[in-house]
Amino acid sequence: MADAAGRLAALAEGALGAPPPVRVRAWDGSEAGPPDGPVLVVRNRRALRRVLWKPGELGLARAWVAGDLDVEGDLYEALSRMAGLVWERGEGAGEGRAVAALFAVRVLRDPEIRRLAREALTLAGPGLPPAPPPEEAPRRGGARHSLSRDRDAIHHHYDVGNAFYEHVLGPSMVYSCAYWKPAAGTLEQAQEAKLDLVCRKLALREGQRLLDVGCGWGSMVLHAARHYGVRAVGITLSSEQAAYARKRVAEEGLTDRIEIRVQDYRRVADGPYDAISSIGMAEHVGSARYLEYARTLYGLLAPGGRLLNHQIARRPLAHEEAYRVDEFIDRYVFPDGELAPVGTTVSLLEQAGFEVRDLESLREHYALTLRRWVANLEDHWDEAVRLTSPGRARVWRLYMAASALAFERNRIGVNQVLAIRPGPDGASGMGRTRGEWTE
Repeated sequence: MADAAGRLAALAEGALGAPPPVRVRAWDGSEAGPPDGPVLVVRNRRALRRVLWKPGELGLARAWVAGDLDVEGDLYEALSRMAGLVWERGEGAGEGRAVAALFAVRVLRDPEIRRLAREALTLAGPGLPPAPPPEEAPRRGGARHSLSRDRDAIHHHYDVGNAFYEHVLGPSMVYSCAYWKPAAGTLEQAQEAKLDLVCRKLALREGQRLLDVGCGWGSMVLHAARHYGVRAVGITLSSEQAAYARKRVAEEGLTDRIEIRVQDYRRVADGPYDAISSIGMAEHVGSARYLEYARTLYGLLAPGGRLLNHQIARRPLAHEEAYRVDEFIDRYVFPDGELAPVGTTVSLLEQAGFEVRDLESLREHYALTLRRWVANLEDHWDEAVRLTSPGRARVWRLYMAASALAFERNRIGVNQVLAIRPGPDGASGMGRTRGEWTE
């Protein structure tokens, strides 16, 4: 079993066609690879069995969440080096599956790779594949994006304890990208600037009705009621979020202006509203349901009403039918979540009847926000583990750090789309210049 790291490095080079970009340390203490930078620690042979039984992204994710794999040193640098092997090949969506397929082809064609694969099986030891970590979402039944399945998906991600989110998100309790104006020095200041930006784009005024779709812990409706005098309804599928938001509303004495509901957007029937905000929620809707989502919000708005849709987007593919959700994200982070190119989103909003008036990219803002969240998690690591589990904390650290890099490299973006429901005569009710309705 001596020099397990050297054998692992040789297998990785055969699979990827390039030497490992980080140093590898195996369970026997051996090391291989570049002497500088971060170290990928393979703690036990179980990690290798996970990857061999499920090559690609999911096997690596299971090993990471279970603690069988770890990174010693700068996590961002390690992810950047390893991601470059795939991203620079231009594989597009489904990177983990692409690597697995590439390895399979080489096993079939290359006798030396077949030899290394047999050696890897010997190195991994006998036995069936280990069970997935308990943090992995169970197999989902029922129609994709049905009411019950969406509720279960939201429960998996959000109902892990409000105290955990307090440590990650900080006092603002805003789970979407902040707005980093030059004067915004803290995360809390940047999140308040983002909430105010949304309110100004919606042109909120005293006495108007606001619907916040996917209200989270209530930060948007609180800001809008406190600073703009609106009457607001916030809806969420998370009972834990709703309880937390209601408590905040009561503590601020705003129960006469704010109502928090556990409700699906498809079940809201008390329009019209003067404005609708949807911040970081539409990623859960799904491509098959997106036109229904857009039409539902259109129907809930009064003529001349505004929608602010704040949504993560991916880069378009040459063949859109090839798009697949990353397995790690689907199994451990956002079950059934889907990303679409911003052009698709704009087209569907227009198809539903909206007139799209403005689009602002906040891609770099989200990278900064995610790095702050990772720092918060690392600063409160022991408490986060106590409140959830070691595996859950590892899921969050990996997904947020990897997402920060994806935003920085323009693999994904985030956009605020401002749209209106035109009046009967087609009037928008908006000023002719951008400054008239944002300042």
